[in-house]
Amino acid sequence: MVRANGAVSLRELARVVQTSEVTVRRDVRALEAEGLLDRRHGGAVLPGGFSRESGFPHKAHLATAEKSAIADAAAGLVEEGDAVVVGAGTTTQELARRLARVPGLTVVTNSLLVAQALAHANRVEVVMTGGTLRGADYALVGSGAEQSLQGLRVSRAFLSGSGLTAERGLSTSNMLSASVDRALVQAAAEVVVLADHTKLGVDTMFQTVPAEAITRLVTDEPPPHEDRAAAELQALADQGVQITVAGAAGTPSGTVGAAPVAHPGQGGPAGAEGEGRTGGRPRREVPLPGQRGRHHPPGGGGGAQLRAAPPVAPGESQGLGRVADLAPRRH
Repeated sequence: MVRANGAVSLRELARVVQTSEVTVRRDVRALEAEGLLDRRHGGAVLPGGFSRESGFPHKAHLATAEKSAIADAAAGLVEEGDAVVVGAGTTTQELARRLARVPGLTVVTNSLLVAQALAHANRVEVVMTGGTLRGADYALVGSGAEQSLQGLRVSRAFLSGSGLTAERGLSTSNMLSASVDRALVQAAAEVVVLADHTKLGVDTMFQTVPAEAITRLVTDEPPPHEDRAAAELQALADQGVQITVAGAAGTPSGTVGAAPVAHPGQGGPAGAEGEGRTGGRPRREVPLPGQRGRHHPPGGGGGAQLRAAPPVAPGESQGLGRVADLAPRRH
């Protein structure tokens, strides 16, 4: 199934072989040890090299809680009266559902799913590109889409993709999709990438946005064992990318996985009222495994740290959940 589709979810594997997801997860771990496939959050993909693109039905059921948390955090970057472009993808579709509540917004998109999510939004204007429909992700691509973006200027572009590395930036598996995404980037003053941790460290065929052109990455917290994702986050931060890490829905307030949270400036227990809170939940400062490099954090520490984001301003989205910023290492 992995060879045929490039990727498969644990749920689908369990259904086909008629066993539990626990058993499938153990078997997938064993196959990974033999180099036959690579594990991803909620599924498995072909090992090594450039990742192949999976279809929309498969992607829609992967990392759903993480995508929801990312969309909540990203929506807080959009204000009333803004003009933005939103690219295709399952995470950007989640963002569009939240943008439907922002009055006076103008959204330019090549995604049918984004447009559908905003179709009945009050006081939100949706502008669609031209182009040829690509059924794999319900997006308009080709020269028609790219030409319709010429001369356009908006405040931010919100993009997703198939993979993200500090070396190549955001990438995707389809040439036509990559070309349209590059046109979307050219239309925006800032570029915000939405990518869950399963895409960190993944490299695919066609570059869409180099790391140095990414203004901000909104992602979720990598699990404790995902050293590669954490190292990739720190490498991106070292390149000047602003990184917002949003807590997934269902994660207990004040924790990252099983790690306790230290609240800056607090001597009392985590979760004390009135101190160190963001969007109604505790701020925290959590060490992450980082890459060794020429930068070092102040005070001589060796790891990356999540720095609490500023409080949500009045009038901004109140659905941000737990949010923190990953600071670059400094001399």
